[in-house]
Amino acid sequence: MVNISDIKSPELLKGKSNLELQEVAKSIREEIISKTSIFGGHLSSNLGVIELTIALHKAFDFKTDRLLFDVSHQAYAHKILTGRSLEGLRTKTGVSGFLKREESMYDHFEAGHAATSLSTAYGMAIARDLNKEKRDIVAVIGDGSIANGMAFEALNSIGHSKRKLIIVVNDNDMSISYPTGAFSRFLKRVRFSPKYLRNKEAYRRMMFKSKFGYTVFRFTQSLKNKIASYISPSNLFEQMGLGYIGPVDGHDFRALQKAFNHAKRSGLPVVVHVKTIKGKGYHPAEIDLSGYWHGVSPFEIESGLPKVNHPGQISWSHLYSDLLNEAMGRDKKMVLINPATIRGSNLDEIFKNYPSRTFDVGIAEEHALTMASGLSLSGYYPIVSIYSTFLQRAFDQVSHDLARQNLKSLLLIDRAGLVGPDGDTHQGLYDQAFLINTPNTIVSMASDIHEAAGLFKEAQNHDGLFAIRYPRDYVSKNSGAVPVDLPIGTWKSIKHSDSSRVLLISYGPIIKSVISQIETLKLNVDVINAIYQKPIDMKTLESSLKYEHIIIHDAYATYSGFVNNVKSTLIDLGYKGHIAGVAIKDEFIKQATINEQMEYCGVDSKSIYDLIASIS
Repeated sequence: MVNISDIKSPELLKGKSNLELQEVAKSIREEIISKTSIFGGHLSSNLGVIELTIALHKAFDFKTDRLLFDVSHQAYAHKILTGRSLEGLRTKTGVSGFLKREESMYDHFEAGHAATSLSTAYGMAIARDLNKEKRDIVAVIGDGSIANGMAFEALNSIGHSKRKLIIVVNDNDMSISYPTGAFSRFLKRVRFSPKYLRNKEAYRRMMFKSKFGYTVFRFTQSLKNKIASYISPSNLFEQMGLGYIGPVDGHDFRALQKAFNHAKRSGLPVVVHVKTIKGKGYHPAEIDLSGYWHGVSPFEIESGLPKVNHPGQISWSHLYSDLLNEAMGRDKKMVLINPATIRGSNLDEIFKNYPSRTFDVGIAEEHALTMASGLSLSGYYPIVSIYSTFLQRAFDQVSHDLARQNLKSLLLIDRAGLVGPDGDTHQGLYDQAFLINTPNTIVSMASDIHEAAGLFKEAQNHDGLFAIRYPRDYVSKNSGAVPVDLPIGTWKSIKHSDSSRVLLISYGPIIKSVISQIETLKLNVDVINAIYQKPIDMKTLESSLKYEHIIIHDAYATYSGFVNNVKSTLIDLGYKGHIAGVAIKDEFIKQATINEQMEYCGVDSKSIYDLIASIS
């Protein structure tokens, strides 16, 4: 066995045999299972690419060459091979769960959203050629990500340009078709042999010297392509102008090395199609078909059971899933759309119960929102369940295709606010500001299960776009969700004293703990629960002009959204007192626990209490 602590750089791999590489893979696999069981993280996706990552680092020198992992959630083996420890993975003091350029010279690119690697790699290839540099650029992208529209836009440019670029398609779900047969494999080898490519280019140059030669070249090229197509039908990549190698066993070092050597010798853009087993080496992850082991919280390795339970509580995702499940049983016109986060948003049961009215569109957020417009225009009620961080990718579709036409639809925006260990790529902080600034849009967040049920009911009665945001957190479920009456734009006032000089305007689940502290410590402050962040409750705000101090508190978005909107409205109303706006900092918030991130931004309940105490 290889000691993980002895791995300082990929140079360790250069002289090792395939048998020795298997030992390295075994050690890395055990380390990833061990550390994700403690800290959580992306498990099955990382276990599936260990041999692939080792083979890449052996075939290339990524101090000079460039390696890009699409999304980069599958880069744990890469981190280990480049001398980084997974101790404290995704914590405030540990390494990120994604690539980070500040962590290592081997991290040339960072992301958290899918299908960005090919466009970035193409940009790097252009820069390399303009600079007349010699380096290989390798982008690793999954079969799910490559179906995204942005990836196809990149493939279109890459195929047209003919610039050298190596695209490794990590196929772990049998989703990409491929030609078979001995002669097909032979043609693939011929197409990418250096001798074949040199001879082909020499033949082309010779024949292009005369009009007759050009005509002959076009005829022979067409004849060759027709014969090749008949014997070995080209796949989509070849139709787009890219070379193709594969499929290759992604756990076979010999096969991987051979494929990468072919790709390196090609002067053209080439796809290396690699077949892997997601979750390889950990049985529960290998047999998982639901996606449970894709991203995990801390778990017991032997049993696979989570280490942390939440008795008496339910996740906000689960709560809204239950409300939706019940509503879809009553309303046959209700249709659910989700972009590849069924498990994360607890939608499994709904997809099982209503297969004809539930649609997982894959990693295609823009398509999901515009698809919703088509359903709404046809008399159906589309509900799009989507993570806040991924809704960013469909801002144009929300604005142009849904809100502009004032179409009846519902956005269930999961993981709104700070999300903890996933860090800056996944924070759900930015949707609120653009939704507030989009006409014909309602924006809301509940503080408990009863308000959640009330908002869900109100949304169904609204003839337009209605957004309900909710955090990555848990809520008490000791009693059933009884919907309260929540007319659109109405806030709740909680008065603590007739002589209060201070007013706190806040919303969301955190308001419960803030109010609890205020009542326990008997602070002289009144509170408004702004359930609707848009529209503003003008009547309540107008009655608030008497307070000397108004604190506007938003723990789930940036200052430029709700806080700024309320502040500017107060000023327009002629308010003469002091306004304190407290929201998430105007920066990309790094990984930590949600509580640590809230404290850092000064939006936690203690920070608000301290602010109130200082002025009341």
